[in-house]
Amino acid sequence: MSSFVSEFMAQAEAKNAAEPEFLQAVREVVESLGVVIERHPEYRSARILERIVEPERVIQFRVPWLDDQGDVNVNRGFRVEFNSAIGPYKGGLRFHPSVNLGILKFLGFEQVFKNSLTTLPMGGGKGGCDFDPKGKSDTEVMHFCQSFMSELFRHIGPNTDIPAGDIGVGGREIGFMFGQYKRLRNEFAGILTGKALNWGGSLIRPEATGYGTVYFAAEMLAANGDSLKGKTCIVSGSGNVAQYTIEKVNELGGTCVTVSDSSGFIYDPSGIDAKKLAWVMDLKNVRRGRIKEYADQFTDATYTPIDASQGYNPVWDVKANCAFPSATQNEINGKDAANLIKNGVNLVAEGANMPSTPEAIDVYLEHKILYGPGKAANAGGVAVSGLEMSQNSMRIGWSREEVDDKLKGIMKAIHKAAYDAAEKYGTPGNYVNGANIAGFIKVADSMMDQGVV
Repeated sequence: MSSFVSEFMAQAEAKNAAEPEFLQAVREVVESLGVVIERHPEYRSARILERIVEPERVIQFRVPWLDDQGDVNVNRGFRVEFNSAIGPYKGGLRFHPSVNLGILKFLGFEQVFKNSLTTLPMGGGKGGCDFDPKGKSDTEVMHFCQSFMSELFRHIGPNTDIPAGDIGVGGREIGFMFGQYKRLRNEFAGILTGKALNWGGSLIRPEATGYGTVYFAAEMLAANGDSLKGKTCIVSGSGNVAQYTIEKVNELGGTCVTVSDSSGFIYDPSGIDAKKLAWVMDLKNVRRGRIKEYADQFTDATYTPIDASQGYNPVWDVKANCAFPSATQNEINGKDAANLIKNGVNLVAEGANMPSTPEAIDVYLEHKILYGPGKAANAGGVAVSGLEMSQNSMRIGWSREEVDDKLKGIMKAIHKAAYDAAEKYGTPGNYVNGANIAGFIKVADSMMDQGVV
């Protein structure tokens, strides 16, 4: 099978040479599937893998908009509709200067398997733009979002493609885009998730990715006779995922001591309790400030700037039991992973998408720590997006308790599927292989059923 993987990756690299993040995601999945392809030769003869790495559709478009000075700006928008074998395309929109086709293909590819694991009927997609909402006025963001949706609306719909938020796309951006869609189509439809409660959103949706990641971590610990109670946890990021990861860790008896942004991180040895977390939420969600202000407000905390030239991120060099990377892709490299192990971390649950490099993952697996890869651990966000779609279709709203119970049940089912698949295919305890295999088989079987399309 190693020769099959080598040949397959050589073809993928030739076709996608300028897309390193996408190739990284493909390699991780394909390397997990050797034994599956061996046991299911029908997948190989139907060229399922060759088909699954090609998006069904890629849409690229220009986004012109006026800023507050009346100047014209032009950005590049995308939507990658990757795979619809088990349901309509589902996946977030990212607004960030780093957005390019390769990053969105990696995210869309991951989304296919993540959505498959949720047990809900959703295909995989991703989109976004190289627009940076940071530092823009509400009016500028509105002008941009209206222009972006003026093209995207042609390609989405409640039974075709239902985008959500991602980095740079929160409630404000979802609202502006939804309003423009409604204006253009003259219909009120559940075409975006992450909406406000007043007009079709779901309770627990903002919390879902962070809560789900912690629920998955709790399941990994429970399978080993342990719990989060009394655990010291380090968290990266300070956005939506990080905020609600901290909230749920606190609720389950753990203590989070770090939070970060692109400039640096704070270490608070006494823990980020509910009062401090509320302050962080106001800083990031309302005032849109920088995390270094935390150390001015809470004098027990220390702030450390991050210097990319160091080759490692000091947020991962703090004594702890558990780590929740919740910022962005490839934020933990091999040196960072070694620092985690050195400082006593024996569980990593990924709230971000692919935050660990292949070298970091090798370190986790070599030391046999509990490692929940993003496509399993952070699937709670898209799971509750799926529940929001269900509520929109039925024109009803579930209570907070109902949604949270469903989320907890979905994360438990994802853990079981990954755990069982890893065991069935000969690598017990390896959640990387388990998540990739369980997610792949459902999509592959659906593609087999639907013919060569």
